[in-house]
Amino acid sequence: MAAGDVPSAVAASLAADTVFAAAGVVLPPDDPRPLLEHADAVLVTGSPVRGLAALIALDGAAHLEQLAVDPAYGRRGLGSALLEAACAHARSRGYAAMTLTTFRDLPWNGPWYAARGFAVLPEDRWGPGLRAQWRAEEEAGIAVLPRIAMRRPLAG
Repeated sequence: MAAGDVPSAVAASLAADTVFAAAGVVLPPDDPRPLLEHADAVLVTGSPVRGLAALIALDGAAHLEQLAVDPAYGRRGLGSALLEAACAHARSRGYAAMTLTTFRDLPWNGPWYAARGFAVLPEDRWGPGLRAQWRAEEEAGIAVLPRIAMRRPLAG
C-alpha cells in the first residue's frame, strides 16, 4: 500500500465496520491507522482504496489481521479477490498457512472463511502469538459475539 492510499484505506475500513452495526453488532470505535502502520503487508483494491487485507506474522504463519471492503462496493468479489491475493502473497513469502480470528456465526465471517478453505483451529493448537492476539482482541472489546480462530494451509 502506498502512503497516499492511507486516507482511502481508513475510509474503506471504517465503512466496512458499518456492516456490523447494521446487523445489530455493537463494536467499540475503531481507528484502523495503527493496524495499517504495523502490518507486515497491506494489500488494497481500487483507487481510491475500496478494500484491504492487512497481514502480520504469528507463530510462523501469516495472519490475516483484517479484511475489509467498503459495503458500497460489496458483493462484487473484492473480498474474495483480496483474500486470495493475501494467501498468494503469504505463500510467496514462504508461509505454509494463514490464520485469522473472526466471529463464528456472522455469515460474512466464520461461514464465509470456511467456504474459502479455512477450518476452525482448536485452542490447543494455538501458538503464543495467536494467544496474545486473542487476548488483545478481548481487551479491545471486540469479543461481543462468539469468536473462533481459523487456519488455511497455503500449499504451493
